[in-house]
Amino acid sequence: MNSLTPLDGPTVVIELANSRFLVDPTFDPAGAYPIGSRELVKITGSTWTPEQVGTVDAVLLSHDQHPDNLDRGGRSFLERAPLTITTREGAGRLGGTALGLDPWSAHQVRGVTVTAVPALHGTEGADAVLGPVTGFVLSAEGAPSIYVSGDNASLRLVGEIATHFPRLDVAVLFAGGAKSPSVEGYITLSNEAAIEAAGILGHPKVLAVHTDGWAHFTQSWRSLREAFAAAGLADLLLARVPGQEVPI
Repeated sequence: MNSLTPLDGPTVVIELANSRFLVDPTFDPAGAYPIGSRELVKITGSTWTPEQVGTVDAVLLSHDQHPDNLDRGGRSFLERAPLTITTREGAGRLGGTALGLDPWSAHQVRGVTVTAVPALHGTEGADAVLGPVTGFVLSAEGAPSIYVSGDNASLRLVGEIATHFPRLDVAVLFAGGAKSPSVEGYITLSNEAAIEAAGILGHPKVLAVHTDGWAHFTQSWRSLREAFAAAGLADLLLARVPGQEVPI
């Protein structure tokens, strides 16, 4: 069965065409993470342990430089993972089984084609401050195609992805309207931008993640659900209960 199992923050288990993936592993309890002169604060613990996730064929890591996408428990998970697909810069830092892909490059994981797609962690120029990030498109014969946005806030890039992949079935959108004092504006999709992104992508089913659990998220799953309903798009949203499998 093809399915998504959202966990916490950006972390999702994807089962597709008999392959198993884990997106942006985070497993730590609540706590603070110093980053330079500031800190990121995790306000809720994790739903699953690494042992509950079990084995995967690959980890899809949008980026390694921020603990809300890769925390201490997530790094330990990578040490046991057979493959981690991420940015070239991230793969250089992580070493081990990490594979860095440039945008539009692809790698086969059993029967699934994993294509790295561009992402921008904020407004234009934010990558110079916050570092590079990547998204992914997963496709396999006879299975739904899945877009994983990563920490992308650029609707321009969503448009490029829609041009390359005009028939996406599911979009895993990192939302939450995250903000950083280092750059202006949102560094992930706001509720409004997530709605617009869904339209650009041709209104696939949407699993919204990265909306709760961290203090720098300015919006929530509840507010996103209300925004989609107000836009007449409530039926696009897949149910999201941490740890509960969603067939696709």
